[in-house]
Amino acid sequence: MHYPPHDAPTSGVQQLIGFQPDLSNPDGSTRVTLDLGPQHLNVSGVLHGGLHTLMLDVAAGFACARHCAMSGPFVPMLTLSLTTDYIGAVREGRVIATGRVTGGGFKILYAEAQLHDAEGRLLSRATGVFKRAKT
Repeated sequence: MHYPPHDAPTSGVQQLIGFQPDLSNPDGSTRVTLDLGPQHLNVSGVLHGGLHTLMLDVAAGFACARHCAMSGPFVPMLTLSLTTDYIGAVREGRVIATGRVTGGGFKILYAEAQLHDAEGRLLSRATGVFKRAKT
């Protein structure tokens, strides 16, 4: 299946954190990047676990939105559950979250996401359940 590029709506959390979504992959997957700064690190000097989860949630949720939209307008999604596994730590550079739909139907979708550092090392992964938001 071929998906057209979509424009991601800007959100307050995107402006606050500084991540950049890319919804152009024709296979429907998404990519979300974040250039790390001191504001993204925890007291141990590594990327805060909450930001791991945020990036995974955004990547998986945008993949679900693209899946629901197909060639139409962007479809907002709500996260019903998200299970995150933390695998590695990163202190600097760029992190990249990728998300893809793994199943589901019209209203409820299942997705997974992975967060890697710029060298390709797996930092965390998540699986989630997402629902179309009522608009």
